[in-house]
Amino acid sequence: MTPTRTAAAALVLALSLGAGAAQAASTATKFEPMLQVQGTPLLLNGAGTRFKAIFKVYDLGLYTTKKVHTPEELIALPGPKRLQFTALRDLPGTDLGRLFIKGMSENSSKELVQKHTLSATRLIDIFSGRSKMAAGENFAMEFIPGKGTTFYIMGQPQGEPVGDAEFFSMVLKIWVGASPADHLLKAALLGQDKE
Repeated sequence: MTPTRTAAAALVLALSLGAGAAQAASTATKFEPMLQVQGTPLLLNGAGTRFKAIFKVYDLGLYTTKKVHTPEELIALPGPKRLQFTALRDLPGTDLGRLFIKGMSENSSKELVQKHTLSATRLIDIFSGRSKMAAGENFAMEFIPGKGTTFYIMGQPQGEPVGDAEFFSMVLKIWVGASPADHLLKAALLGQDKE
């Protein structure tokens, strides 16, 4: 690579990291501009706050291998992806699991939801196993191609990975699908709020 191309690549990376940091600035949570998943660097694609009525529920950051701005680009993007959450209020575990399943059902076909019942049930079990996620606690969902989705609570993996790329696409659609949990959060995760 020529020195000019190297400098240009460094500038593009710096600008994309700066954009991620700016997006995260609107949240109470400080999301890292970059993190490593299985040796692959992921960039903060966008971050925002989930509101229910006027109440802040959680902050969410979306990490991807490169910046994307549409749901279609996100779903088609190969490689690892990570959803990183911080609870902003106490969240009952059963409610959280049920809301995630409701979001999947509203954004995926009935046949697809039925096909991935076992993985979805695991999602409910993980959150139902806790009486609540307390304000300030964090949890994550991380997809690794060929392995599946691992759920984390306070940095600790909750069992073996489940599902496949199709299942994780259903998970992503909770926030970026046609009927997202929060339209402003969808725009923030896709970086559309900064355009």
